[in-house]
Amino acid sequence: MNTPSQLAEHTSTIDARRFRDTLGHYASGLTIVTGDDDGEPLGFTCQSFYSVSVEPPLISFSVMKTSTTYPRIRSTGKFAVNVLAHHQHSIANQFARSGTDKWAGITWEPTSSGNPILADSLIWIDCTIHAEYEAGDHFIVVGAVNELISADAGQSEPLLFFKGQYRHLQSTD
Repeated sequence: MNTPSQLAEHTSTIDARRFRDTLGHYASGLTIVTGDDDGEPLGFTCQSFYSVSVEPPLISFSVMKTSTTYPRIRSTGKFAVNVLAHHQHSIANQFARSGTDKWAGITWEPTSSGNPILADSLIWIDCTIHAEYEAGDHFIVVGAVNELISADAGQSEPLLFFKGQYRHLQSTD
């Protein structure tokens, strides 16, 4: 087993670009994490999202420490995760840009706690912040699920990201 100093020595030799390219071979879904700060909708594109626990129901996402949106969401103690459908790639792009009006032309409605839910999202999950952990250049945020749309309510396929491009599912049958 490696000691922490051996691990740090080993990981410092991994090129950041090579690391990103390698992990790009893992397909993931795309989400928009949203929040509400005194009536102002907030949001950012997030690729790192997953289920943590069924009992109690917990989910998680990771966000860069340099995010200017997440600290505002953190201060409210709540957020929603909108899982994007395959036709929503332009929304993923819009929310990934900083310094622009991310909500221009976006149709949404609030959850019972006030977090924005994007129209046509595949599913959405409304949460309160349960825990947050520092991990390298990211925060890992764990959310306690308060409300969600039923998984069978979505009639579309998810938007996927693989090898630097948007993709959608194709049947292998």
